[in-house]
Amino acid sequence: MVDPANTKLDRMLLDQISPAVMVLRTPLVEDSCRRNDLSLIEMLAPYSTFNNIDVPVRTASDQPYRLRKFKLRLFYNSDIRQRSAEAAKERLKQVITHAGDKNISELCSRQAEIESVITTAAQELVPSWFQNFNKELIDAAAFSEHEAFDHPVACLVAVSSKDKDPIGKFVDLFNTTQLPHLLNDGSMDPKILKYYLLVHDNQEGMLEKATGILAEMRRTFGASDCRLLCINSSVNGTEEYQQNSWASHKNSASNEKQFGCFLNKDDIEELRNTMHDFSSKHIIPHMELKIRVLNQQVSATRKGFRNQIKNLWWRKGKDDVPENPSAPMYTFNSTESQIRVLGDYAFMLRDYELALSNYRLISTDYKLDKALKHYAGVQEMMGLAYFMLDQSRKDAEYCMENAFTTYAKIGSSCGRNVTRCGIWWAEMLKARDQYKDAAGVYFRISGEEPLNSAVMLEQAAYCFLMSTPAMLRKYGFHLVLSGDLYRKCDQIKHAVRTYRGALSVFKGTAWSHIRDHVHFHIGKWYAILGMFDEGIKHVLEVLACGHQAKLTQELFLREFFQIIQETGKTFEVLRLQLPVINFPSIEVVFEDHRTYASPAAANVEESLWQALEEEMTPSVAGLKSNWLELQSKILPKKYKESNVCIAGEAIKVAVSFRNPLQIPISVSNVSLICKHSTECDKSEPASNGSLDEEKNDKGLRTVAVTGETSADASLFDLSEVNISMQGGETVLVQLTVTPKVEGTLKLVGVRWKLSGSVIGICNFQSDVVRKKVAKGKIKRKKSLKDNLEFLVIKSVPRLEGTIHSLPQTVYTGDLRCLTMELRNPSKTPVKNLKMKISHPRFLDIADQEVMNLEFPTFLKKQTISSRSCTTLDASKTAKTVFLFPKDIASSWQTPVKWPLWFRAAASGSISLYITIYYETEDVSSIIKYRTLRIHYNVEVLPSLEVSYRISPSPSRLHEFLVRMDATNKTSSENFQVHQLSCVGDQWELALLQPIGSDLSLGFLMAGQSLSCFFRLKNCKTRGSTEDKMSSLAKGIADVRLVDSESSGLFDTSVSPFDLFHHHERLHQERHGQGDDGNTVDFILIAESQDDSDTGPPRTTPEILSHYACHCRIGSSSPVWWSMDGPRSVRHDFSSGFCEINLNMTVYNSLEDAVSVRINTLDSLPRSNSITNTASVSGYEHGWHDTSHLTDAKVTPDSMGGRVGKALSPESVSPFIWSGTCSTRFNLEPLSSAEVPLQISVFCQGTFDLSNYSLQWNLLSGDRGDDGNESRVRSGSCHGRPYHITVLQKNKAEI
Repeated sequence: MVDPANTKLDRMLLDQISPAVMVLRTPLVEDSCRRNDLSLIEMLAPYSTFNNIDVPVRTASDQPYRLRKFKLRLFYNSDIRQRSAEAAKERLKQVITHAGDKNISELCSRQAEIESVITTAAQELVPSWFQNFNKELIDAAAFSEHEAFDHPVACLVAVSSKDKDPIGKFVDLFNTTQLPHLLNDGSMDPKILKYYLLVHDNQEGMLEKATGILAEMRRTFGASDCRLLCINSSVNGTEEYQQNSWASHKNSASNEKQFGCFLNKDDIEELRNTMHDFSSKHIIPHMELKIRVLNQQVSATRKGFRNQIKNLWWRKGKDDVPENPSAPMYTFNSTESQIRVLGDYAFMLRDYELALSNYRLISTDYKLDKALKHYAGVQEMMGLAYFMLDQSRKDAEYCMENAFTTYAKIGSSCGRNVTRCGIWWAEMLKARDQYKDAAGVYFRISGEEPLNSAVMLEQAAYCFLMSTPAMLRKYGFHLVLSGDLYRKCDQIKHAVRTYRGALSVFKGTAWSHIRDHVHFHIGKWYAILGMFDEGIKHVLEVLACGHQAKLTQELFLREFFQIIQETGKTFEVLRLQLPVINFPSIEVVFEDHRTYASPAAANVEESLWQALEEEMTPSVAGLKSNWLELQSKILPKKYKESNVCIAGEAIKVAVSFRNPLQIPISVSNVSLICKHSTECDKSEPASNGSLDEEKNDKGLRTVAVTGETSADASLFDLSEVNISMQGGETVLVQLTVTPKVEGTLKLVGVRWKLSGSVIGICNFQSDVVRKKVAKGKIKRKKSLKDNLEFLVIKSVPRLEGTIHSLPQTVYTGDLRCLTMELRNPSKTPVKNLKMKISHPRFLDIADQEVMNLEFPTFLKKQTISSRSCTTLDASKTAKTVFLFPKDIASSWQTPVKWPLWFRAAASGSISLYITIYYETEDVSSIIKYRTLRIHYNVEVLPSLEVSYRISPSPSRLHEFLVRMDATNKTSSENFQVHQLSCVGDQWELALLQPIGSDLSLGFLMAGQSLSCFFRLKNCKTRGSTEDKMSSLAKGIADVRLVDSESSGLFDTSVSPFDLFHHHERLHQERHGQGDDGNTVDFILIAESQDDSDTGPPRTTPEILSHYACHCRIGSSSPVWWSMDGPRSVRHDFSSGFCEINLNMTVYNSLEDAVSVRINTLDSLPRSNSITNTASVSGYEHGWHDTSHLTDAKVTPDSMGGRVGKALSPESVSPFIWSGTCSTRFNLEPLSSAEVPLQISVFCQGTFDLSNYSLQWNLLSGDRGDDGNESRVRSGSCHGRPYHITVLQKNKAEI
């Protein structure tokens, strides 16, 4: 707990509740004092305060105590009255205005951060002029009739030795007509102590005269009450003092001004002794005697149980008459006034216990008399006494709360007392570290007067800041309230100061609206004060206020331009936020050895290009390295951290500007800021204007009225862009700088002009340019991509390339012939051209002879015979880098044209990357080679969805049934299916049904589907006499699907069909499955039908090719077979059973020899029987229902089990297999064999001969592949359905 005697409240009470002395003087006394620019009271004031007077005091008790601190308050007789409201308001305004003018330099100082503000001591943080302001508020409530501590204790009468009849002057000065009103109306006791002071001016007369007057005074008024004071003893009036003791007592004085120039050391010592003797030998003894006398009277009349009962009875009989404000309710000689005087005198002599006891005694009387003002005053003094005694905190706060509410209840007449009580109460709470409660008290006394309220709200704000923990939001909010009231009272400087303090709280927070409010008004008020630089700085902070309403944005922008207009200057503003620059999206695109055909190519990740160019670019010392490492080994040491650019080639910078406002803005003259220097230039680099952020804290620079600065046009060229941005619009601006001469070039930033008034500047930093660094990798040293410095080298050749007629949107399978054109604008030729394409499945290189042919006509078979047939070269497809002919780029006059094949292989968004490598013939250049990077995006839409199902033919060996399903997946496009082709000479493909005039299945409208059936035959077999000639002939692998003889077939064995077939086989290849002869590849060719009436007609038909590779042609069994024999037989069963001869052909499709075993069963298993035998009479037996077989789909699993109704146990098999029940034989690789079979039929009917099985095994030791454990070496197959009908012969046939 802090000692109350060492608190700020104790010092305030010493200044405000101390003995008052009324001063009476003649005009000549004042004239003598004015020689020192001081009045009499101002000259005596510094010596009226005693920090260690050390005087023994004995009041009511017999035990004396020593008084350490003491002060006398001196007042002229005319000042002993309450100030008028106007005078009090003017005094307060002077204090505040003087404080604002005194601290004007602080408005330009750097704003402290909130963290440092919190740690600042209270005496440094709180403005010192608060003490003077609070003193003026307390003085405004002085000299009230209900309080005695403002009543004069003594009267100091001063007469000059030059006055005529000095003795008479002493008598005349204390005339009742010159005394204060309170002494004449009975509120104060007019019989007060008088002290007579004769003032002698050593500049005017001899001391002997003054000595004689003093002797006469002592004879008249008494020797102890008279004193001679000699002043102005300095000869020339040039006395100077290091400590200006009188400056603090001048209301508007400057600390640097010297006072007391005619007072020497003897005079000052005389002043000090005079006031000390006056206090210790007259004032204090007089107050002691007064206290003892009054205490005896009070003890005799009011203390004791009997006197208290008597007083209570007497007061209850009084009329309940409220206090009359126009006349004193209690005169100075009343018991209540005497007790109040006793308490106040004891308080001023620091006998707080005696004072508290008398305040308690009189408090009840005032309450019963309903003297509310007197009661509130006593409660106020009781609270102060409790605090100084360091007793009950609760009682002290209760008394202050009671006094405060009572004053407030009385009304406006006690407004000053409310303020004084609140100030003392708040200081009491602050002394006990109850800052939050003190802030609440300050808020309560911020009444209707705006200026008083402003100061009180500011003091409340500092209380919130010094609370534990600090209440920052309340601190900032109350500062804003205070600043707003300061502005209403035209105290602009104080308004700026408080708003700056609030800004430290709201800076860097999400409270955007109040932060904008603070910034805007600070800037506006700075402009009123003529501090335009500071005003612009703050208004700039609110320009990008996209979260504000549209009207607010217009207000901010209008005020900003108005401030700029008032200055009459043009400013360059660093970090101007209108428009807003999206720093992460800034891209710098330059060309060194890498060149780009389009901006889209420059936006591709560098790692993708490096991977594509890895096989083309040379390496250093036989080691593969990227271009950055290669460049660092070639460039001079001082330029290793710089990028390389070419003189005459533009450096492009993409800057994204965003208008954060809802209102349109105009941005003009957008350009880059660059610095250029040559190697021979040792002076400052040439620049087109920039702001150094480190050297300019304000971020402002005044330029010429036009605001235009430019660099030497001979060094580099800059582009300028003018844009008009709507509300919320984002515009990507492409800026360029083109260096003209060799040297170094640095990109410093970007500049623009906002609405023709303000030049905005943004300096580039290394972190504002987008870094293309792989994620997860630690970047150990500075990358060249992050450096905005460029080494400008001399011009080298640069190729320009484009692909003509490449569509942006196509359908799947679209096949086109495109032309790539390369140009060399430079006169220096290039050599060693190479090209690599990222996706050869979509884009591949054609032969140069295609340039002179008509596409797609030359791809048809009747035209191919007239030209050389180009087939797929295996060595060509294995190479990923295409080498142009050596002499193709030797000339720069004519462009290079080369054909390319394009095919939309899959749907989706496809990115095609092409890189072209070439070398320069200039050996002196730093860059030995360059690459041209080309990038295109193609949107591929679904067209036809094609699927195939292949199953072995049930009747013929080496033949298969193919079902093709095609669906048009487009919404508006129509397609004509042209042809289906099998890849390879061993295949023969034909339609199951020949094309007729009524066949229209090949035309597919949007959303339609198509199904076609084909017969597929493998012509490449051996070992079979039946197909012996087929192995020597070519199969017909193309089937025309349109009924038009004029529409020729496309030759799918030549480029580009075979080229893209190769890529599709690699793409669709199944893992772990080789081409063992059991798969086939199909190519479906279709044409797009242009039925739309809109748009220009197509000059050439659009060809679509769809590839299906690795389609399996059979089951997993390597053994194929077919059953041959009669399908219908007539027999006379009366002569016996019928024997039928059959023939089975078995084929081995493997490259290894196998062993085959055929097992026959005499009866159908119950699980394989088709149906029960019909109950018929006579010989009609064995009829079976086979209707479900006609509906069966032909699939590879058609030879699986068929489930039907089981035969009854008592039924007898209608036929049996004759001969052996098992046959075994061996088959050589890719060979066939015929096995004879026979059945015996006992009744007529239709029979299914599928009750047999084939088992096969690989012969061991063949091909030396016994180590392949994953290979299937044996298997078993069920018999395939084969139906034969046996009928009874007619009698006529027999």
